[in-house]
Amino acid sequence: MNKEDLSKIKNKIEEEINNTKKLIKDYKNLTKPIAPENAIGRVSRMDAINNKSVIESVLRKTERKLKELLFAKKQYEKNIDFGKCIICNKEINIKRLFIMPYVKKCISCA
Repeated sequence: MNKEDLSKIKNKIEEEINNTKKLIKDYKNLTKPIAPENAIGRVSRMDAINNKSVIESVLRKTERKLKELLFAKKQYEKNIDFGKCIICNKEINIKRLFIMPYVKKCISCA
């Protein structure tokens, strides 16, 4: 990878980290408990509980993505095998890294 590509990837990682942190904050607000004194009706309450479960699942996935992005950022900053497949040790395609900067495997090994 050339310096220009690495710079683009670095910016992409930073952008993804910021967006992911914002999403986590939004999801946490959406998963707050529903007070029982709110008169929203039994069916509406059940629907709200179901939606809360779905959002909690998305929140966990988003938190995992943030950890992976932070790890990728650390690898990039320390220049430790960033952009190399953990299986075959070949360089991961720049287009793949730009879409998912936290990937650890090339398309062949994935």
